[in-house]
Amino acid sequence: MKIQGKMFMWLSLFFLAMAVVYGLWSKEPVGTTALVLSFGLSIMIGFYLGFTARRVDVGAQDNKEADVADDAGEVGFFSPHSWQPLVLAAGGAFAFAGVAIGWWLMYFSAPLLLFGLWGWVFEYYRGENRTQ
Repeated sequence: MKIQGKMFMWLSLFFLAMAVVYGLWSKEPVGTTALVLSFGLSIMIGFYLGFTARRVDVGAQDNKEADVADDAGEVGFFSPHSWQPLVLAAGGAFAFAGVAIGWWLMYFSAPLLLFGLWGWVFEYYRGENRTQ
């Protein structure tokens, strides 16, 4: 994880340099703001990865002598399936369309959003995946 943290720190320096050059050269505030925000985001990610790398065991990616098989094993827990993101996406699409079409469309999108969010948060507390 150390190498990823260093990569993001170098990337943040690149974004900062590009923000300064772009801001002085173009005098355009929107692109300069986007580059400054990219700098901030990449430095946050780099700091987090560097901070976390000091507290966890050394991974295979940090060892120059490591093989691909050294990083094998369980990656993490992933949900097998879920329909709730589809419901949330439909509710979000109706909500954003409601801004363009009319606010009355929010009456249809709010229940979809709430139903999708409720289902996604509590999907492991019912049915075949319920914890005992």
